[in-house]
Amino acid sequence: MFTNNKLSKAVRLAVAFGAVSTVAFTGAAFAQDAAKEESAEKVERIDVTGSRIRQTDIETAQPVFTMDRMDIANQGFTSVTDILQNMSSTGAPPISRSSVLSSGEGVGGNYANLRNLGANRTLVLVNGKRLGITTDGLQDLSAIPMSMVERVDVLKDGASTIYGSDAMAGVVNIITRKDFEGLELIAYTGEYDQGDGAKTNVSLVGGVVGEKGSITWGAEWRDEGEVWAKDREFSKLGRPDREDYSSNYTLVGQYGRFSYNGQWWVADRPSTASDFANDFHVQQAASASGLGDTSNPNEQMHLLTPLSARSLYLSSNYELAENVKFTSDIGYTNRSSTRQIAGYPLQSASTFGAVSGWFLDANSYFNPVDTNVRFTRRGWEMPRTTESKQDTLRATAALEGSFDIGERYFDWDIGGLYSQSNTLQIGRGDFHVPNTVLATGPSFMTAQGIVQCGTAANPIPLTRCVPWNPLAGFGAGSEANSLSDPAVQAFLFPTSHARGETTSSIFFANIGGLLFTLPAGDVTFAVGTEHRKEEGVFSPDALAQSGMTTTLAAGPTRGTYDLDEYYAELNVPILADMDFAKEVSLSLASRYSDYSSFGDTTNSKIGLKWKPVDELLVRATMSEGFRAPTISNLYGGGSQSFVTGFIDPCDSVYGVAKGTARCLQDVPADYRQLQQGFIPTTGPAAQTPVPFNSGSNPLLQPETSETTTVGFVWSPEFVENLNVVFDWWNIKIEDTMVTDTANAIVDDCYVGLIESRCAMFSRDPVNHIVSNLTYGLRNAGMTKTAGFDLGLAYKYETEFGTFGTNWNSTYIEKYDSKSTNDPEALLTPSVGYGSTFRVRSNLGLSWNLGDFGVNWTMRYYSSTKERCYYTDKCSIPDFKADWTNDVVTPYNRYGSTTFNDVQFSYHAPWEARISVGANNVFEKQGPIMYSQPSSNFAYYGGFDIGRFWYVRYEQKF
Repeated sequence: MFTNNKLSKAVRLAVAFGAVSTVAFTGAAFAQDAAKEESAEKVERIDVTGSRIRQTDIETAQPVFTMDRMDIANQGFTSVTDILQNMSSTGAPPISRSSVLSSGEGVGGNYANLRNLGANRTLVLVNGKRLGITTDGLQDLSAIPMSMVERVDVLKDGASTIYGSDAMAGVVNIITRKDFEGLELIAYTGEYDQGDGAKTNVSLVGGVVGEKGSITWGAEWRDEGEVWAKDREFSKLGRPDREDYSSNYTLVGQYGRFSYNGQWWVADRPSTASDFANDFHVQQAASASGLGDTSNPNEQMHLLTPLSARSLYLSSNYELAENVKFTSDIGYTNRSSTRQIAGYPLQSASTFGAVSGWFLDANSYFNPVDTNVRFTRRGWEMPRTTESKQDTLRATAALEGSFDIGERYFDWDIGGLYSQSNTLQIGRGDFHVPNTVLATGPSFMTAQGIVQCGTAANPIPLTRCVPWNPLAGFGAGSEANSLSDPAVQAFLFPTSHARGETTSSIFFANIGGLLFTLPAGDVTFAVGTEHRKEEGVFSPDALAQSGMTTTLAAGPTRGTYDLDEYYAELNVPILADMDFAKEVSLSLASRYSDYSSFGDTTNSKIGLKWKPVDELLVRATMSEGFRAPTISNLYGGGSQSFVTGFIDPCDSVYGVAKGTARCLQDVPADYRQLQQGFIPTTGPAAQTPVPFNSGSNPLLQPETSETTTVGFVWSPEFVENLNVVFDWWNIKIEDTMVTDTANAIVDDCYVGLIESRCAMFSRDPVNHIVSNLTYGLRNAGMTKTAGFDLGLAYKYETEFGTFGTNWNSTYIEKYDSKSTNDPEALLTPSVGYGSTFRVRSNLGLSWNLGDFGVNWTMRYYSSTKERCYYTDKCSIPDFKADWTNDVVTPYNRYGSTTFNDVQFSYHAPWEARISVGANNVFEKQGPIMYSQPSSNFAYYGGFDIGRFWYVRYEQKF
């Protein structure tokens, strides 16, 4: 049983008296919804994000940021993801559209990441009820049509006591439109200066309102076009700002090569690629004089992957009887996306499943030297593509009502939620290894002039084997039997199909209302229960599971768990209408969760609200939270990946621990790290030439957290229309489910000198590279982060129009973590490194006069650092700290980045609004970052990639 210390015990005792007097059941979280009229005599009570108790005051002890439809429209956003990604409290995109090498079930979706703590620690709600999850626990925001969004509430506080698991960093509550009457058409189109990345969005919203209820419906069609890496300066090369030919161009390219007499040989272009003496030359590397026989993989890669979504949404409510009504929300989304990366760099010396390397056979018709030779060939003619399709159906239905007992009022609801997503991923461009071995085995020319597998004495029918010449192509040899030959493509490149399905089923009920009245006001409560079941499966293609293709091997994920939860919440007024105490109130909450997968846990929260004067609200909260292991965490199949950006600390040229006693224990003094093609690296980081393994852990336990917030809301009387919001926050997460990384493991071994981490990998006995490394999830270490949010809103009316300012900033004081329970291990800071910016700030300026308006937005990212990759681009070469064990670890600092957006709008007399704007109007480019944060290019995946122009038309009928 997991009970988060003294706070849980104290809060449970405090709320117990309110629970024992009321038998009730709870369910999915209530959200801040449209205000509900109870009767002429009753004060209006509304649902507030972060609480289950309906209240008359939207100001609570918890920090909630709200962005409504007009705010969204003024910034030219076309998706919920755009809204959240441009908030100052949001971290790096979990799977950005620039992470084209990402694989798995979540590819193609859009996710929220508050406080940079990860999408798994950010809970997403729709009208206060959970959005469905993948087996990884990710909640896809693309399932919500933008046209149906009324506003977005972001609770920037831990909320496990109110909403359960995952709400450690905060909660995103998307409120949809209701009680809409009429018809609304919105059309949006835009593209980058380069003429790519086009976005098109067309939506239609309609509704009717009657005496007893209403129906609101929406339909949306959204397309976002592709952008190719070759079309941007910062992504067209691996090291775009340097003449680093070995990093920018690979020797394992579209020009087939073979190893003979200690050298690599490539066919002349043009040539017949048959006579070794006359048709081949020693492979030439790229240099200042030319690109030689190399390839640039970025030429075939997406920088932004295309995606499309088709959505339908229906919201309804109907009064069944006095104070009893039926409510329902039904949404369906069909989402598809495609990613393309360079053709697979096939290396016959590699191991795939049961195939441990092979040769271009000495008896192959296409072997020019009549002896077995190793070869490499990139599948340039067949780039690797993955098409991800997902259908999501989500439906909620509930009965809601209210009743009175004397002077006491009560609100109740009971209902359920069902969500199902079906995923299909279609992959092309990976070699079928057994067929490739067969196609490069013995072959001969028949009397009919056709090359056939096998030998003349023992031929293999063409229906079972198509011979392949890996040395032909691009002017070398004939097209027949090259990778351009359709018959060869059909034989070597199978189409893979990975399928997934996740289902969430929730039944809920709750009741809340007035317990009794104290001199300072009403004591209100909410109690209830929820039953939730999560089921999920993701099954890679059978060939991928067997390791018989060059795609990364992965096993199936399949599992289920269920849980029962009970909560109680209490609001207690302490003082009211006194000097320096216009209001003092206390909020208490506690939640008990019983999981079939790991056991039970209890989490509690306490909040304080104090208004010393009417214009100032001071607030504070302390809460406990947890994150339960997901289906993938517990029951996921293992997978392989060629790790990009791998840094071996023992490399004799670039390693930060080179020559140390611990390194020399494992490698010789002149050891070199090898990259793809098994050649020495030309920088400290490179993609591994062998895949590493990762997997799940059925014994995982939940993460636990403690969150504290203190802040104020100030609306001074002496400055009309000025509002200032300040909140300090502190989050500590323990027993973190650590997704280990290869770099963290080897760093902990050779820099941190943690022997338990050294046991997690082994090295090749010949070339000494890390050849067998397995990592997975485990409960270890902790994360600590703290900072503050500052918001300022001001509006000033003049005869020249209304001027407005809206400024929101987040300052991260610390973000420290470690992935081990070793008490001697130091926390590693992340603030100011990579994509963890110390400051993010958004300043919005507006001017409106009559039907005309102008909005200007500035989005600021503070400076950041990354490890040095080159000595001439290394501003802090002597950097060392206690967390590096005083080992010099050079870093390079990059300056801040600011993007500017502008929009002009006009309200036409025919009930239309026309907007024209540009995001990143000055075409600002962020710094080149070789660590590739949230991206597979030397550029942060959350930065703008160019100037984007758009037009938006909104018509009401």
